[in-house]
Amino acid sequence: MQGNIRVFSGSAHPAFSQRVCAQLGLPLGQSKVVRFSNQNMLVQIEDNVREDDVFFIQSSCPPVSDGILEMLITIDALKHASAGRITAVIPYFPYSRSDKKDRPRVSITARLMADLIQTAGADRVLTMDLHAPQIEGFFRIPVDQLIAAPLMCRHLGQDPLDDHVIVASDIGEAKDIERYASRLDLPVAIIDKRRYADNDKAVARQLVGDVAGKTALIIDDEIASGGTLIEAAKFCLSRGARAVRAAAVHGVFSPGALERIAESPIEHVLVTDSLPLAEPHAKIEQLSVAALFARAIEGIHGGNSVFELSR
Repeated sequence: MQGNIRVFSGSAHPAFSQRVCAQLGLPLGQSKVVRFSNQNMLVQIEDNVREDDVFFIQSSCPPVSDGILEMLITIDALKHASAGRITAVIPYFPYSRSDKKDRPRVSITARLMADLIQTAGADRVLTMDLHAPQIEGFFRIPVDQLIAAPLMCRHLGQDPLDDHVIVASDIGEAKDIERYASRLDLPVAIIDKRRYADNDKAVARQLVGDVAGKTALIIDDEIASGGTLIEAAKFCLSRGARAVRAAAVHGVFSPGALERIAESPIEHVLVTDSLPLAEPHAKIEQLSVAALFARAIEGIHGGNSVFELSR
């Protein structure tokens, strides 16, 4: 066991860090970020962290590049402040979709993120629902990946789901919907879609399974532009679905996404608070995973299993 638990927050999602600290019964550590006129950044740790077990929370949300740099500088500052161990807590991992070389002369940027985090001085990483599981293998330090599906299923299961069908928004997501289908004991359907350009526009081609007369519950790991989700919703309705709901772990909601969802036929969207929601939205519900992260932090500090938290 390391020294005392200390939790610090980056500027990306401080409300989430406050919720984690509330669950832990700990004050949030004090640090200061200064941005100079030349766009350089200075991070100062204002608390004594010598030999402490430090957890720095920074999710990946706009401005993404600033958030990444702030995280790296803060980890370096903690390292030079003689922290006993530093865990980078990254609820939504940056560049998680850039996990492979799927075209010539491109960066595997998720691997670069792993290299940078390690070089900055992190001793381990705590994250949630990576887009690609191989990202864990990009690190040479321990990585704990939390899975939100059990918590989300418990929440979804509070409502009657007799007429629901779990729908994978694409074939790639099909491997993950079993987590939901088995826990909720629901049938599944899979949308075959194709992406023909770099503009986030996907085209649904066919549906494997039956949604006629049912409520389609579309599952995805994240919602960015909302285009894929809305295309999937319209496709399910065209195949006879009575209604469409959705659930995703990470609510990225890039510019215009909230407006598109508001105008769409989707009735309800459940996401976690791994990322901040810019404004309240009538169709979007946030489920907090702060308690899950707090238990994981306690488990890491005490040398206990974190894997059990996602079962």
